[in-house]
This record gives sequence, structure tokens and C-alpha cells, in this order.
Amino acid sequence: MSSHIDLIVREQCLFADGHEFGDAGAYERLSGTVVFRVDPKAEAQQGVVDIEFAPTDEDGLVRFEADFCILKPVDLSRGNRRLFFDYGNRGNKRALQFFNDAPPSNDPRTLADAGNGFLMRRGYTIAWLGWQGDLLPGDGRMLLKVPVATDNGKPITGIARTEFIAVEPGTKVFPLSSLISTRSNPTASLDTRTARLTRRRYALSQREEIPSDQWFFARLDQGSGVDNQGLERAVVPSDSHIYLPSGFEPGWIYELVYRAKNPLVLGLGHVAVRNFISFLKYGAETSSGMPNPLRDGPTRIEYAYAWGRSQTGRCIRDFIYLGFNADEEGRRVFDGVMPHVAGAGKMWMNHRFANVVLLPGQEHENHFSPVDRFPFSYAISTDHFTGRTDGILKRPETDPKVIHTDTACEYWHRRASLVHTDTRGNDLPQPDDVRIYFWASSQHFAAPNVAAPAKGLAQTYFNVVATTMFFRACLDLLDDWVSKGIEPPPSRIPRRADGTLVDIEEWRKMFPRIPGIATPRGPSRLERLDFGPDIDRGIITKEPPDIVPGEEYPVLVPAVDEDGNDVAGVRAPMVQVPLGTYTGWSLRRREFGHGAMVGITGSYIPFPDTEDERMQLGDPRRSILARYGSPEWYVEAIRKAALSLVEEGFMLEEDVERAVAEARNWGRPRHDVRL
Repeated sequence: MSSHIDLIVREQCLFADGHEFGDAGAYERLSGTVVFRVDPKAEAQQGVVDIEFAPTDEDGLVRFEADFCILKPVDLSRGNRRLFFDYGNRGNKRALQFFNDAPPSNDPRTLADAGNGFLMRRGYTIAWLGWQGDLLPGDGRMLLKVPVATDNGKPITGIARTEFIAVEPGTKVFPLSSLISTRSNPTASLDTRTARLTRRRYALSQREEIPSDQWFFARLDQGSGVDNQGLERAVVPSDSHIYLPSGFEPGWIYELVYRAKNPLVLGLGHVAVRNFISFLKYGAETSSGMPNPLRDGPTRIEYAYAWGRSQTGRCIRDFIYLGFNADEEGRRVFDGVMPHVAGAGKMWMNHRFANVVLLPGQEHENHFSPVDRFPFSYAISTDHFTGRTDGILKRPETDPKVIHTDTACEYWHRRASLVHTDTRGNDLPQPDDVRIYFWASSQHFAAPNVAAPAKGLAQTYFNVVATTMFFRACLDLLDDWVSKGIEPPPSRIPRRADGTLVDIEEWRKMFPRIPGIATPRGPSRLERLDFGPDIDRGIITKEPPDIVPGEEYPVLVPAVDEDGNDVAGVRAPMVQVPLGTYTGWSLRRREFGHGAMVGITGSYIPFPDTEDERMQLGDPRRSILARYGSPEWYVEAIRKAALSLVEEGFMLEEDVERAVAEARNWGRPRHDVRL
């Protein structure tokens, strides 16, 4: 073995005060640290960028460590022998929030933290691990500590780029990572003449250079003064911050290109997940002799599943693509995976000077990102621009079964059509072990519990469609597929062949002309970008990247009905029985980048309440009362829609009454429709 693993359990206690979750019984919580030691020369680690520059111990092994947390049945024999791994999004635990409709928490301990108890009632062991090596401590985030790469003790330097977009006036300082939760790639020099700061109105606008004497590599400290001078401020030189005395104008894109130093070996995040899950699934004891906590006599983990949303959905796709779903002995790690709202992207992680936490390329933010590079699909296909043939699934011996889910937002913001089309925009058949389900007219971050519609930076209310019932049904589908060979329903996606996947010109002919509602110029474009000749080795040498002239991948969007709601896909009860138009896009208000799309959010545009109101507004969409007549009729229509989804396999019977309860009083407070 070229790797060693040790678990240091720092806490072991009952979860939810020993509450019994159906047949699975009581659960307990284990948390602590996993210590990894791997051979940098072993074949299993050869894909990790810069691992040859990582420091080694006396045995020639690279050491790194991660936080872990496990919720498991006290009596393992009462569980279902399935491991559910939640790829914590930016270090945050998400599974209980989205599968159990629980309140968000990075420290789940109580019965309230279990929500409706779905994962526990099913008997799953739930595990989390820190996998993102550039996170800073705080708010209970799961951390991974990885080494800095050096060239025989000398600092490694290279080009780096970061964008900053202020959301409020008066912002003068950003960390170089752009987010306070994330370690910055420090600058190799505090001399601003060695860097370039520009700003532009929109992603494709001309860059305006900001002179080097008008900004600093510095932070702004403040605190109470002495001698009655009140609040004092100090400008402190910093290799990890940028200070612009005149302030960052909200909505504008500021871009810094600089020479960074001390890259972290971030690709070890994939190794950590691989080795941790492999140990829990196959291992008997750790390197120090500690027994596998998920083994008890003949009881052991039979199947392992991974779920991730957004950033971590992309991480799953990257993990599989790079071959990490095979452990060091060639065994399958995850038997099934559920990447959610990943769009067509993979990860910007196994790269030198990566910034893992950043949002991927969109219309406005981080548009020029290495995240969306061929291959986009699970199926093997050929990039007609380069002639390269590739796909995410290409190792049938160890590839998992995949249920990939996207919302309308990913088609507008995250180029999701490329998941199931070729690079010319034609329908692309998927492998037999893949299902893709499009959650029609829903939003990227569909929180289970919505107090009331909100707008944030947008001109319209954010999309309020509830979709968490789909997670539960999809997990049951995946488990039946893996463990029993019961195939799930065919993919439900918009397609070119039937006219439900269209270009922006076709979409504009379909979308209703709603008074006062502006529409986007189009989905986020995907130009082919040149990051330099070493990009495939994880090293970027050209920032900002060049746009390859005339080479743009077609990004298509779902067709809509007369109300502006998506036609194809799996339609939630709220979409089948709408109270408004639910879109995958929303536009920024004038003061925050007027007319550009707000990153990965959708819209809720309420229908007129009455026909009188509709006529007064000139709204082409029928009013709520003309559709349903009374709140009772609306509730029954929701019930009927929910039951149809149960019949199709996309909703569980237990969720029907939840949907009905939420529909009462015209879907308030989620919709806040007042009649």
C-alpha cells in the first residue's frame, strides 16, 4: 500500500438524544480528524498537480489531514448498510437541509437538526469530510489541511487572476481570493507595478486600467483611537488583500492579474475523499489499528453513494473524470453518484493557484473560467473545434451509476445543455448508467423553507419552486438501481429532436410579453478559451485567457409554454399548477450591474390575481382566479399533480401531504399571493 490512514475520534455521542428513527433506531455522531499519508510517486497519485513538490516525511510520504463527521445507527445491523457521502459545499453540511428539509446547520446534534428524518428512517450512514484545501476556519466549516508546494524549499510563483464585484457602496478592501472564507493565493510582490487591476461594466466590455498608484496590496484595519480621537483606521500592507481607496463601484467587474506564490496542493482533496470512502467501505482497521467504525462483525457498508450540489456536483464530475473513483487496489469507490446543479462544469481545483470556492463561469461573474472545458458530457464525444474525443465516463470497471439533476438556472447560467448535447448542439445519447433529470422552471438554490419571496440584487422575486421532494425520490431510485438492478425512469430533459431545447431566438418567440419585465440577452455564452499550453497539466500561463476567435459552443435553453414556464423535464407540483412564471434567470437592478443576469438565480413573476387586474396591466397570462376559482380548487390541483409524480417515480407518497399543506392559503408564505 502506498497510503496510510488514521482516524482520530475527538467526540462520540448520541445524536438527537437517542431518538429512534424507525427500524434504524437511535443514531450516534462521531467526529474528529483523518490523517492521510500517501506516496507521491505511486500511480494512484500521479494525477495530482504539484504533488512532486509537496514536502514528505521520514518515510517519503506526503501528509495531510481533514475534518470528518459521521452519523450512523448505534446498532449498525439495523441500518441499511449504505453510506451516504455529502460533499459539503464550501465546507458546509448540506444533506440534512435538502434531503430532510432540516434547518441549515454545520453542527447537527438535535432532533430539529434531523428535519423529517428521511435519511435516518431509510437507515443511511451519513458522512462528511473536509475536501477543500483553501478554506479558512469559521462557522463550523469542514476543513482540509494540505501542504504548500515548493521547489526544493524555494517559493513557486506563477500567474493568478481574481475578480471582485462589490454588492454594496463603500467597499474598499477584498481578500485576494475575493471571499473571506477562503485562503488567498498571496502575491509574490507588494509592488502594484508588477500587477494589473482593471474594471469593466460587463463581462465582455472593454477593460479600463486602474493606475498602479491608485490601489495597494493592503488591508484596512480600524478600531477605537486614543486621546478622544474616535474611530481610527490604518492601511496595513498585506500579501493577501487588495485596497482601493476610491472604493469598488457596485456591480462593476474588477479584475486583478498578479504574480502569486506558495500554491497549495489542492488536488489532494480528491485523494482524501477516495481514501476515506474506500476505507469506510472496504477497510478493517486504520494504520494504527483502530477498527473501522462502520464494521461490526459481518455488518459492513455494501454500497456507497455521493451527493453534491453546485460546487460539489462539479467536484463529483471531476472526481470521476480524473479517475479517482478507483481506489489504490482498483476497486470502485462510489457505486452511485448524484451531482445536482453542476451544469456542464467540472472543478477548478487540481490546478496550480486554483481558487476552489469561486462561483464558476457565468454571464457576469467569473465568465472567463477554466471550469467549463471539454468534455462536458458523460458520454464520449468529439470536440469539433479541436478534434479531441473524450467523456466523463470512460472507465466502465469503476465508473458509478449517475443520476444528474439540473434546474432551469443551469441552462441559463451554467451551460447545462452541453451535458446532453455534442459541441455542435445536437442531442447526444447518454451511457446506459446515466440518467439526467431536468427539474423544470426551478432554481439553483431551492431552499426547503422559504419565509417569503425576496429579490436581493434582482429586478424580480427569486424563484420559489419547491423541489426537495425530488432529492428523496431520486435517492430511492439510485439505491434500487445499484442494489437491485431496477432501472430508474428514462432521462427527462429538453431535446432538440422534439423542439423543447431551443436557441435564444426561438425562446424569445415563445416567452410571453409580461408588462414591466425585462428578459436576458441570452444564456451565458461559452467561448473556447486559451489559458496557455500547460492548462492540461493544471498550470495556467495566460491570464486573462484569450478567446479563440470564431469558436463558441452552442448554449441552448428549455422551451416554454404560454405562461413562460418550461415545457420539458420533471415538473414540480408548483410548476404543473403555477401561481406565476418561474424562470431560470433574473436580471440585476440598475445599481448592481443593470441588465446582466444575477448569478445562478431565477425569477418568480406572479400571475395577476384577477381578470380585472390582468386587463388593467395588459398581462397576456390568465389570472389566478380564472385558473383555479378558489384556494380549495388550487389545493386539489396540487394534490393531483403530486400524485402523478408519485406514479412516475419522481415523488414519494409521504411528500404528497407535505405539498398539499404548503399549497393551502394560496401557497403562502412561499408565494405570498394576496387575494
